[in-house]
Amino acid sequence: MHRYRSHTCGALRESDIDQTARLSGWVHRVRDHGGVLFLDLRDHYGITQCVADPDSPAFAEVEKFRSEWVVRIDGNVRRRPAGTDNTELPTGLIEIYIKEIEVLGPAAELPLPVFGEQEYPEDIRLKYRFLDLRREKLHQNIMTRGAVVDSMRKRMKEQGFFEFQTPILTASSPEGARDFLVPSRIHPGKFYALPQAPQQYKQLLMMSGFDRYFQIAPCFRDEDPRADRLPGEFYQLDVEMSFVTQDDVFSAMEPVITGVFEDFAKGKPVTKNWPRIPFAEAVRKYGSDKPDLRNKIVMQEVSEHFRGSGFKVFARMLEDPKNQVWAIPGTGGGSRAFCDRMNSWAQGEGQPGLGYIMWREGGEGAGPLANNIGPERTAAIRDQLGLKEGDAAFFVAGDPEKFWKFAGLARTKLGEELNQIDKDRFELAWIVDFPMYEYDEENKKVDFSHNPFSMPQGGLDALKSQDPLTIKAFQYDIACNGYEIASGGIRNHKPEAMVKAFEIAGYGEQEVVDRFGGMYRAFQYGAPPHGGMAAGLDRIVMLLCGTNNLREISLFPMNQQAMDLLMGAPSEASAKQLKELHVRVNLPNKG
Repeated sequence: MHRYRSHTCGALRESDIDQTARLSGWVHRVRDHGGVLFLDLRDHYGITQCVADPDSPAFAEVEKFRSEWVVRIDGNVRRRPAGTDNTELPTGLIEIYIKEIEVLGPAAELPLPVFGEQEYPEDIRLKYRFLDLRREKLHQNIMTRGAVVDSMRKRMKEQGFFEFQTPILTASSPEGARDFLVPSRIHPGKFYALPQAPQQYKQLLMMSGFDRYFQIAPCFRDEDPRADRLPGEFYQLDVEMSFVTQDDVFSAMEPVITGVFEDFAKGKPVTKNWPRIPFAEAVRKYGSDKPDLRNKIVMQEVSEHFRGSGFKVFARMLEDPKNQVWAIPGTGGGSRAFCDRMNSWAQGEGQPGLGYIMWREGGEGAGPLANNIGPERTAAIRDQLGLKEGDAAFFVAGDPEKFWKFAGLARTKLGEELNQIDKDRFELAWIVDFPMYEYDEENKKVDFSHNPFSMPQGGLDALKSQDPLTIKAFQYDIACNGYEIASGGIRNHKPEAMVKAFEIAGYGEQEVVDRFGGMYRAFQYGAPPHGGMAAGLDRIVMLLCGTNNLREISLFPMNQQAMDLLMGAPSEASAKQLKELHVRVNLPNKG
């Protein structure tokens, strides 16, 4: 018999009754039922119930066991007594009568429990992550993550993609965040950068004649902690294709992402035919460039109903042609208490309030706004929004460029409060026609609004003749349930167009050559039209596992202060290391 086990803890069945078995694993828990000890033994594969009564030669040993001891157990497989079957366990019809035990690894007192799924302070969980990973739900999430990666790889290869590995030590690149820098010992005073994404390398692969690339790529960004991204590093399904239009990318990737979701949706509906929603429409209807389409609330502009009305606040605003009034319908929200609660919520979000109209019995509008604009305008708003008695509408006004994100938050809040969100489905969509540029208020300049390597719609002619802020890009995202899970674009592969695009954003041609020399040179020697995307592995797994915390689907994440509490990183370098790297530390003054 094998030194440690003849079976795993998830393998034994009725067909194994009367056999001798050897198992090794962790003591999940020990229960004393009237002098009979029941030990649940756990390993990666499952749990098996083991039994010792006072007649068992191992009884005295089992009495000493504590949670998470690692033990080997020999015994006879037998049928559980009638009425004690556990249908929730694959091994729930059998148990092992213990004959011999060996302690392989005793455990000290635990800093956090493994049995059960109770909440525990995050810093403790991260410091003792090896214990946290033994817990059933987190353990299963990590296995799901691996299975999602397998599904992605299989589906990408079926679509004719080949997997490549691009360098980790590379040059600094403006991807929208700070680089992690690595000092070079061989080249004093010079630094490598960890890749924020394999963007330039995957485009260079297309220049090199490879046609369809993908990679499960690690990406590194020295960003402040964000709720929707792990600090330090994350993984993405990175993709690039040659001789493709935007539609070709969609046709190749839509079945891959849909299929991955269907593999792990556990029966929940997944969008079959994805809608394509222009950025401007997404902002206008949903107040988000990553709308949650499970929320059926659609916002509408209602400016005309307030123009010249008795509600002077909105009427005066509308004298400025750039201002608008948007309505957010609230089906079933037509009570004073609910409307007041939404108004208070808006004030908590830093807004002056949230105007509303509610429709009571008979369809008559009520509330301060209704009183000011009169029954005719109130009825017109109700008809436009398709509302009825017992419903309400909430209003935001001003420059849409400044209020659309708040309007989106209000739509989400209403959806949650009024049960307008079907949480048992995955709604996927393409968001298209992103603006190429945006105005940077802080630096008072035009800057790229998205990926700087995207092809502008209209090409070089648009860059030369259009107002930059009106140019749209062949740039697209995938939205799912309120999250951006992928982003991509058709690339700007013409050198003169690339230079002009960067020039508009304030980069001179020499700076483009200096910073993107490899790609710039490659464009001079026959560059194919190409495009691609990158899908966030972490966010996809998070959605499929039904959690909203990325730490619940990652093996060894950092905390919100970007510290690895398990390994003690970041840590100080020794004087010898710094000397070898020709680096001197210049710490900020305290206090």
